[in-house]
Amino acid sequence: MLYDCAVIGGGPAGLNASLVLGRGRKEIILFDDDTPRNAITQESHNFITRDGIHPAAFKKAAYEDLNKYPTVSVERNQVVDIVPAASYFQIQTGRGQVFDAQRIILATGLKDILPEIEGIQQFYGTSLFGCPYCDGWELKDLPLVYIAAYPHAFNSVKMVSNWSKDIVVCTNGKDSISPEEKAILAQKNIPVLEDEILRLQGEGGQLKSIQFKNGKELRREAGFISYKLQQAAPFAGRLGLESNGAGGIRIDPYGRTSRKGVYAAGDNAGGLPQQIVAAAEGSKAAISVLSDYVAENF
Repeated sequence: MLYDCAVIGGGPAGLNASLVLGRGRKEIILFDDDTPRNAITQESHNFITRDGIHPAAFKKAAYEDLNKYPTVSVERNQVVDIVPAASYFQIQTGRGQVFDAQRIILATGLKDILPEIEGIQQFYGTSLFGCPYCDGWELKDLPLVYIAAYPHAFNSVKMVSNWSKDIVVCTNGKDSISPEEKAILAQKNIPVLEDEILRLQGEGGQLKSIQFKNGKELRREAGFISYKLQQAAPFAGRLGLESNGAGGIRIDPYGRTSRKGVYAAGDNAGGLPQQIVAAAEGSKAAISVLSDYVAENF
């Protein structure tokens, strides 16, 4: 069977794109290997009518919506390769299956690359977070640490100050905060500790202290982390898609990439890491697919 479109990725972008395409009466297949970026998240926020929902509950409700549309098929499998053919794309899965589709929406997302600090995985997603917009409310007025192990952390520290005035920045011995930035933070009573971190300590996912290699200790109840991002799947490179210069896929305002027939939506295209934003971008990419079909066939 030649599908009208294959959607790669079962996050908010891919799910919403599938919904729009299903309502657009297109034969589509959604590939979802169920390895979401927010797997550790207990509650998702900033999505009106869904504030505080668990990601699994969000996905369950999404599939209930998709089940209403008979042209939407779901393949719960990992895509391992996408091979361009003459006028379509071959999608190869980890089980050795091959599916054909005229168009592709990449909604594969990004992966968080955390700094290598002992104990960090134990607390990430429960008392240490990456996004102040997502979790700042829950940490309001607490004594917080900001682990600025990567560059460009200064703006994030400023944003965290919206929710708490008791912040200590730890660079873990990295040059992640410039002297000028340190001076500004000092004016705001935000100290910067440049000692290397030995480990993070606490119980049950609840951070209690940061232990430094020089023997010092910092008591903190929660905090935020700077992290790197990388594409969760290699398809942008394999398809020769242009980059936006910041690690994402370059798209036009409606999700079209530099390659005809390939669209992108969500985090992998450099969108804000918010469920509601990813869902909206999935909708825009799907509308582009429908619009391009109509333009070609009207």
